[in-house]
Amino acid sequence: MIWKSLLHRIGAALIVMVGISMLIFAIARVMPGDPARIALGPNATAEQVAALRAERHLDAALPVQYWEFLKALSRGDLGKSLYTNRPVTTDIAQFLPATLELCIISAILMVLIGLPLGILSAHFRGRFPDHLGRLIALIAVCTPAFVWGVILQLCFGYFWPIFPIEGRLLDSIPVPQGPTGFYLIDLLVAGNGAGFLDALHHLVLPALALAMSGLGQAARLTRSNMIDVYEKPYVEMARAYGFRPWRIATRYAFRPAFIPTLTILGLEFAAMLGNAFLVEKVFGWPGLSRYGVEVIIRKDLDAIVGTVLIIAAAFLIMNIIVDVLVSIINPRIRLAGGRG
Repeated sequence: MIWKSLLHRIGAALIVMVGISMLIFAIARVMPGDPARIALGPNATAEQVAALRAERHLDAALPVQYWEFLKALSRGDLGKSLYTNRPVTTDIAQFLPATLELCIISAILMVLIGLPLGILSAHFRGRFPDHLGRLIALIAVCTPAFVWGVILQLCFGYFWPIFPIEGRLLDSIPVPQGPTGFYLIDLLVAGNGAGFLDALHHLVLPALALAMSGLGQAARLTRSNMIDVYEKPYVEMARAYGFRPWRIATRYAFRPAFIPTLTILGLEFAAMLGNAFLVEKVFGWPGLSRYGVEVIIRKDLDAIVGTVLIIAAAFLIMNIIVDVLVSIINPRIRLAGGRG
């Protein structure tokens, strides 16, 4: 039954991707400005602009342009960027791993900090640890990620300079040439321990800045759900049997309370791919989100569509993964989905 549900969700995701491609394709082309003129600059002649428009099919009707895009996409070709003058697939392959690496470390921090903070707040409900945890979570949620970036740079890069504040590696360390594009993995596989530690050192501040809002949401939701679970009869029975409070909290109350939190964490991770551009800008991080903003400013049509499709695909894939994990954690949801 779970495989049937999974195939249904994948089919729905493909339909959504087609709709997104049509929508972003149309929006990118109705934005003000001539992409050919922007790419060639103000000194280009009218003939040069007309030649570039004809080369990129920009002078054709919108349905014709979309059909040409679909034909190229079927070959795995997302077009050529007017900004970098390279294939969009090459740009995405270069910039996407940096953003994914940043988002994965941020997600790990959300789990390692947000969930224990929520468990502590629920366990000490109405006492000082609860009040402190709620205050931390509220400040984390209300403060934008780029503000956290500036605060962390000032605290740990200027007043107490223990972390680097820009880039992915020191200039003295050669850039790894591994196949994944993830510096942590490629440096570890290459046996470069010093480079691995330096890459991890560079990741701490931007990942923490990007994770703050998500870990605050995770803490608040975990606390709220666990308090509701504490009112359930089976928790009262566990107390009556004399189980230790921490065993009740971590084994009996946390698991059912974790399901809504898992959904939020999955959505937060997917949203990071598109929302990371300010953090990447603050920390000089060469990621896909920063690249996406640059191509939007320059109305680089193929690059805009390619970047949005990649981010949308990541969002849909994360939704499917979360649905599968939730069905594994709670068999009742899996059985209900099977009967449906």
